[in-house]
Amino acid sequence: MANLITLFRFFLTFPTFYAVLEGYERFSSALILLGALSDLLDGNLARRGREKSRWGALLDPMVDKVFFLSVLSAFLYVQKVHPLSFVLLLVRELILSFLRSVSVEKGYMMQASYLGKTKAFFEFLSLFLLSLGSSAGNLALWIAVIFAYISMWDYILKYITFEK
Repeated sequence: MANLITLFRFFLTFPTFYAVLEGYERFSSALILLGALSDLLDGNLARRGREKSRWGALLDPMVDKVFFLSVLSAFLYVQKVHPLSFVLLLVRELILSFLRSVSVEKGYMMQASYLGKTKAFFEFLSLFLLSLGSSAGNLALWIAVIFAYISMWDYILKYITFEK
């Protein structure tokens, strides 16, 4: 069930992207909220129902990246976010995707950390606030950038420690 909810969030990306581009603020904010709730729900279901799987552990972070970066790119297109914040987050996600790939190949599963979950919270919060036209959305986005790089450093340190 958790993986189905994750796939639901993947498919939710496209109408959310379109709603942001077309300026449908209420609709896009409702879809973003639904995406955030689905992210909470799939993780809780997987842990409670002991549905943790290698597939789910790889699928969930990938879908989170697709949803967040796609919707953020729509906000970038309509000039509601600074390009630097987008590029910084994109680069971080590409670096971590590479690191996750290498770690899986070596038998190490990088579990989501508290810092990574905090980053995800601020990412969803920023999208939600941006969809409402709130200037606090950009502040939340920059907080997400800060947590993104702190959590990336934490993941790198955990990987290095695993390597030894």
